Amino acid sequence: MKENKKDITTDNSGIDALYQSIKNVIEKARVKVFKTINFETVKGYWEIGKYIVEDEQNGKQRATKGDALIKKLSEKLTSEYGSGFDYSNVKHMKKFYLIFPKGDALSDKISWTHYRTLLKVDNEKARGFYINESIKANWGTRTLERAILSKLYERTLISKKDSETTASLVSEVKDNENEEEYTPYHFIKDPYNLSFTGIKPNSKFYEKDLEQALMDKLQDFILELGRGFAFVGRQYRVSVDEDNYYVDLVFYNYILKCFLLIDLKTTKLNHQDIGQMDFYVRYFEKEIRQSNDNPTIGLILCADKNNKMVKYTLLEESKNIFASKYQLYLPSEEQFEKEIMEEKERIEQEQRLNDFI
Repeated sequence: MKENKKDITTDNSGIDALYQSIKNVIEKARVKVFKTINFETVKGYWEIGKYIVEDEQNGKQRATKGDALIKKLSEKLTSEYGSGFDYSNVKHMKKFYLIFPKGDALSDKISWTHYRTLLKVDNEKARGFYINESIKANWGTRTLERAILSKLYERTLISKKDSETTASLVSEVKDNENEEEYTPYHFIKDPYNLSFTGIKPNSKFYEKDLEQALMDKLQDFILELGRGFAFVGRQYRVSVDEDNYYVDLVFYNYILKCFLLIDLKTTKLNHQDIGQMDFYVRYFEKEIRQSNDNPTIGLILCADKNNKMVKYTLLEESKNIFASKYQLYLPSEEQFEKEIMEEKERIEQEQRLNDFI
């Protein structure tokens, strides 16, 4: 008599959940190991820089100083440990220690490549700002590089409203550990750098062209806007009775817990533009904003503006409407210094006028 063999099948449904849990443990462990190795590398490079600086300061290598010492060291280290210790990298290690002399203040949240990029920043407060943003926004080194090149710290500093207006140009941007302390003034910039769009300065283009270019490079635009922004929509319809109006771009910021409405202008700002944005903001406040949302922010991005016109056009209660210029190029160091001084002079003049009144 032929024996009937019972098919043995495995029920995978009960294993899937267990497998996923174990997978999560492995992935977390790998990330933790990677971060540990990465930070140990950072600390090791810092210690190498410390030895080089202390050796030079103590005059132990009298016959070999400065670059010559680093060159000889790099040759010996490279022959034994590889290209990670070439002349350029060993030189960066020395500078790393000089710029970050407190080893216990180093962060394990950013990599050696981040720190190498930060060595280009001379301003200590600016470095602190970029470290803070890199950690909180989880910036890669390419994003950090772009932020430094576009003078993000300086633009944020100029744009930030300060009770002591002239001091706002030289004071430190606040490092907020508690995100609830942020206000719109910590996010709005002037100018915004839109060089990533690829639109050539002085070329003829329309608002729809600028909008499309921003959509094509949406990730870059969100990075330029700052932390916490999520895209909601373009040409967002606003209906009043039988009339339809359209907001160019709408975002939501989960840190500020509010909507950001953006209107794009390829010409100089005028009072009609401000009135239009005021209408959009008021509509969102009445029809869209939820009870747990903070007040809506309106931002007009324009090719040029007159600050006095903006000041006298906006109503006192319209404190969340801003107008900022955009740039389609990265300004040179000299150009940016000039813009900072002009902005400082403008703020000081306004302060003197206010004091006189």
